[in-house]
Amino acid sequence: MREPGGPGSAGVRVSTLRRVVPGWLGRSLRAARAPFPRAAAVRGALAVSLPLMVGLLLGQPVAGVVVGLGGLWAVGQDSAAPYKARALRIAALGGSAAVGLLAGATALRYGDTVGIAALLAVAGLVSGWVSVGGPLASVAGMHLLLGATVGTGIPVPGPWWAGPLELLGGALFALALTCLPWLWRRHSPEREAVIAVFDAAERALSRAGTPGATEARARMTLALNTAQDLLAVHSSRKHAERETPVGGLIAAFRAAVHLVEAVTALMVEGRPLPPAVLRVPSLLAARVVPPVRAGRPAPDGATGHGPEPEPPFAADTPGLRALAEVYRAPGRSLTLLPDPPAYDGPRLADRLRFALLLGGCTLAAVVVAQLLHGPRGYWLPMTVAFLYKPDLGPVFGRALNRCLGTVAGVGMVALVAWLVTDQWALTLVAAAFGAVMAAGVRYHYALSTFGLTVIVFVFIDFLGDDRQLLPSRVLETVIAAALVLTAHFLTRPDSWRVRAELRVAAADRAWRRYDRRAPAASPDERHELRRTAYRRLAEARQALETAGAEPHRDPERFPVLERRVARAEEGCDAVTAYVVAGGRR
Repeated sequence: MREPGGPGSAGVRVSTLRRVVPGWLGRSLRAARAPFPRAAAVRGALAVSLPLMVGLLLGQPVAGVVVGLGGLWAVGQDSAAPYKARALRIAALGGSAAVGLLAGATALRYGDTVGIAALLAVAGLVSGWVSVGGPLASVAGMHLLLGATVGTGIPVPGPWWAGPLELLGGALFALALTCLPWLWRRHSPEREAVIAVFDAAERALSRAGTPGATEARARMTLALNTAQDLLAVHSSRKHAERETPVGGLIAAFRAAVHLVEAVTALMVEGRPLPPAVLRVPSLLAARVVPPVRAGRPAPDGATGHGPEPEPPFAADTPGLRALAEVYRAPGRSLTLLPDPPAYDGPRLADRLRFALLLGGCTLAAVVVAQLLHGPRGYWLPMTVAFLYKPDLGPVFGRALNRCLGTVAGVGMVALVAWLVTDQWALTLVAAAFGAVMAAGVRYHYALSTFGLTVIVFVFIDFLGDDRQLLPSRVLETVIAAALVLTAHFLTRPDSWRVRAELRVAAADRAWRRYDRRAPAASPDERHELRRTAYRRLAEARQALETAGAEPHRDPERFPVLERRVARAEEGCDAVTAYVVAGGRR
């Protein structure tokens, strides 16, 4: 008999908790699995603290805050994308934020309360209209509204052009920190993404014939999608046939595409594989992936020159024969390039709907903020700008984690305010929590909000604003979350289901097209059909993951959609095994 509180009762408590907590709530609180981003943490610390230190040295603390704010926003939008894409993203962010700050500061200097509210409502409309135009437009639209919000709430001393230039300078400083490694590892993100495909293929082979095979295959598909997207940022057709780092990576990507097809066929065969087979992806990666500093010619087997290496295993099944072919001549039969997925652009109705919703939420937030704090009520509309971003994840999850992060941040602020009063020491606090925020961007939205809240406290202290306002920011965050959730769920309460069903339907069409055309298609056409089918399946899985973190009124519909995707994945895998076997069932 087990003692109360022993291992058995602990298991019962966990099981009871899982029954009590809804599944969508658990998904909202789940953190991402990723290695600790040390470089991003260092960038976050420097981008926030160095401007503050320079501002103190020059006797311009407000200017240091504005520059640090630009760096903070830029670090919050950094990613592991290629340097070209990261530069475009941060440049768009800095430019749009500077324009927003200029408009907001002008309204604060020359307008009245009604004029400020009208300006922010218009900024919300423009931001919503722009934001649905794609990832880059989304970043630009959000920071246009953020810049306008800060401009109307924080008086920036100096001429009219000083504040926007300082904000832009902070973003460019963060951009310089981000792109500095480009000097010695120019294509490192792309190379790491390609290597990740080979690693995922090796893990998938090790799961063949086990219950974890389906998840391993899905992770392999996601890795291939990521590599495709990162390489597609470059002008692939210009680089493909040249012995450049990008050209070598494109050749390695082609080998990875062929490898993934063979691995998928082996997983359909469903039997455990010997160690000699499991080592094939790492052996291929060593042969075809260029080194860090320079390009490497394609391997002999890929170009048709020199003897073909013999595989270290017996090729006695269709899947093993396909793997042996890849091993001998990786990418030999392929000329395809990692083109980006097609994007049709937003519909006019979607642009108009989101523009009106975001503009209305911003106006409501401004009115409430004016009633609470008057000219210092920038926090509420700024929180609306951060929260109402359906393209960045579940709206409910963002609202919940924003509130949790703010509460924790205010608690930390109370401790910091008690221990630290010197402004030089506060710059070290900003550095520490700049690192926390930058790491939180990769892990969890609540963690990034926690770091952001403490940094805002440091900014408030440098501005000479009232520290007593900060605890009330918890209430304002809750009000902003309520405004956003009300607008979101009153206007489209079933939006989670509509988005997921559209993605599932697209995945179903893509794999059926692959099923019809693949047996008679050329190698390039077959691989293009397969890549499209698996990408649509991955998008459907992501849509279901997002939908699962939103509260919904039809809980039975969610598992139905999951089963449809699972059947489509099984069908797609079966088609791949069929064509690998030469059209023999």
